[in-house]
Amino acid sequence: MTPSQKHIPMATRGMVTSPHHLASEAGLDILRHGGSVVDAAIAAAAVLTVVYPQMCTLGGDGFWLIHNAATGETVGINASGRSGEKATCAFYEDLGLKAIPSRGPLAANTVPGIVSGWEAAWGYSRRRMGSQSSWAGLLACAADLARDGAPVSTSLAFWERRDVEDPANALGGLQRFSGFSETFLNDGKTFSEGEVLRQPDLARTFDRLAAGGAEEFYRGETAERIVSGLAAGGGLLTLNDFAAHRADFVTPLTTGYRGFTACNLPPNTQGVASLAILRILENFDVRDLWGSAAMSDPPGADYFHVMVEATKLAFADRDRWVTDPDFSDIPLKELLSAGHARRQAERIDMRRAQSFAAPLDPHGDTVWLGTADAAGNAVSMIQSVYHDFGSGFVAKDTGVLLQNRGCFFSLDPRAVNCLAPRKRTLHTLNPAMLLKEGRPYLVYGTMGGEGQPQTQSALVTRIVDMGQGPGEAVDAPRWLYGRSWGNAENDLKLEGRIPRAVAEELARRGHRVTMVGEYDSLMGHAGAILYRRNGVLQGASDPRSDGAACGF
Repeated sequence: MTPSQKHIPMATRGMVTSPHHLASEAGLDILRHGGSVVDAAIAAAAVLTVVYPQMCTLGGDGFWLIHNAATGETVGINASGRSGEKATCAFYEDLGLKAIPSRGPLAANTVPGIVSGWEAAWGYSRRRMGSQSSWAGLLACAADLARDGAPVSTSLAFWERRDVEDPANALGGLQRFSGFSETFLNDGKTFSEGEVLRQPDLARTFDRLAAGGAEEFYRGETAERIVSGLAAGGGLLTLNDFAAHRADFVTPLTTGYRGFTACNLPPNTQGVASLAILRILENFDVRDLWGSAAMSDPPGADYFHVMVEATKLAFADRDRWVTDPDFSDIPLKELLSAGHARRQAERIDMRRAQSFAAPLDPHGDTVWLGTADAAGNAVSMIQSVYHDFGSGFVAKDTGVLLQNRGCFFSLDPRAVNCLAPRKRTLHTLNPAMLLKEGRPYLVYGTMGGEGQPQTQSALVTRIVDMGQGPGEAVDAPRWLYGRSWGNAENDLKLEGRIPRAVAEELARRGHRVTMVGEYDSLMGHAGAILYRRNGVLQGASDPRSDGAACGF
């Protein structure tokens, strides 16, 4: 495909990008009718909970970065749920369990935060950005798609087959949960791509939310139904847990990178790891590592080696420190300091790969979306149910598939993320933004758990250091360091478009290299919006997804 044939979405007034085209179109419709970038993000996010349930639902969590051009402020929203009041190590140990189950009602031990985040963002949009959009109006498209049905996407069909039909998937067999079967299967069989999935229970839940807001989800009939359904299955969340939940406005973490300000979210997210990688990379000449003066040439082994080694170092700090800050003091200033980054960079041996890093969880099914307008208002937003289809448990008569984020908690009392009541666990979710002279330059992010910081660093180095456009940067071959499915050891997965000579050199340096597909979904679904110098907005969505970037 030549550059002249490739779709490069550009616009002058507004842009939306997400991993599903129906969500992007819903957000764009809000922008066209005078809604704010926050309003557009809520509408797109709501649609994604209907059409991309393998990645996010009303039963998941969300995080926001919002830049307000009028005030010059960048604010964050942490809409992740806390564990229930009954969630203790003893609760699980008394059941004879050595770890929290990954599926089922016992995995759903944290309150879903996503709806509280939408409402907090909508309130901010009205108070601080002059929005006149109604709450019900922002949910209308999602409600209609749940009621009338939406075609099953390539990604949804793939994950249904994997989690229902694949006997090699140890976390599969989700058809054993009656609510899952009734909601997501067609007479007991998985949907094929292009078949229509209707979710009438979810549509009625959206109708209640439209009328009652987040109050309905956390203190109304919907909360009662979710808690009742969990109790019937042996779950432990209570009405008190739902009523006590709140989303929090937080101050974003920031650090410099090549004259830009990189923004991300503080703990309990891994945003500090994403920023730490960039901080380490400032000690290297990325163009030199690339191995070619031409940005269109593929990078050499030095580039991939340094990116992976910087990731290992940042993740080691993350795994040692990051948890709910209400339960632990986290030395963020030191972790993002220039001195610490320099010392980390000095630990990188260009000849050999480090092997100290603990195995990294391959899970993390998520959606990232971005919105931006000509005035410089922008949103980077991410939401998730953790594993594909989360807990697999659909709450009674609600159509709400609950997340399994709480299975990340440890039952080891010495672990930084040890389970305790009303605690937030470490979250892989972290939306990102680059500012230039106090205004958005790049709005970006990705799904993919452990892959999020890795792909974020790929986008930044390709766009900032190598001068690529967002479409080129998102499309380019990627890597993923961490475990493969069913493999207890870390490997370095390289997309098949990476030259064999590069893969062989990385293997010679000690990386455990696995070649995967040319456009492999393991790499996550990334997206970006770039503010060009002339004010034009240039968007990108990932060809590995079902998404679209669209503007007007």
